Amino acid sequence: MAEELAERLGRRLGMREGDAEQQQQQQDAEPAPVTPGSPAVRALGGEGSPGGGRRLFSPAAEFREFSRRQLRDMERLFRQYDAGKDGFIDLMELKLMMEKLGAPQTHLGLKNMIKEVDEDLDSKLSFREFLLIFRKAAAGELQEDSGLHALARLSEIDVSTEGVKGAKSFFEAKAQAVTEGSRFEEEIRAEQEEKRRQAEEMRQRKAAFKELQSAFAQ
Repeated sequence: MAEELAERLGRRLGMREGDAEQQQQQQDAEPAPVTPGSPAVRALGGEGSPGGGRRLFSPAAEFREFSRRQLRDMERLFRQYDAGKDGFIDLMELKLMMEKLGAPQTHLGLKNMIKEVDEDLDSKLSFREFLLIFRKAAAGELQEDSGLHALARLSEIDVSTEGVKGAKSFFEAKAQAVTEGSRFEEEIRAEQEEKRRQAEEMRQRKAAFKELQSAFAQ
């Protein structure tokens, strides 16, 4: 009787040890949980970095056409206008951004800007979608009269990279904008000069008329 009881206990203990070993193997096979805000998450571009919370990605790996310095500049600009600090630039934040850059947009214009790079259709810009603006700008894929082109041009972030298709045209467009600004100033100066000339002619005509009146009065 005692021997039978001991045999049963032995079998039961063996089963429990086997179950424990199997559970340990399953736990070892599962990926370790990611702690929010950890360096691993930040390195992947998830929580703790712009555009996090929905999609993990590595800006340096996906946007190889840009240097790390350029990516840092873009991230700094993104964080500057992410007023809500939620990792996204929404419509109102984009409105403020364009006003600060000196290129205010209409409500419809702002919506169209977001729509052009809004891959997840959430009506706001993640950091990844923000980087797409500069990729399109460097590739010459933006219309010169578009809000996104103005954003890329006025942000003063140098996106020229050797081998980037269309980078030359992007900077030609930027140079053209500077030339157009100079031409505009010249037109203003010419207009002011014309007004001064007309005012001087009017003054001379009045003076001649007064002299004529004085001659007749004598």
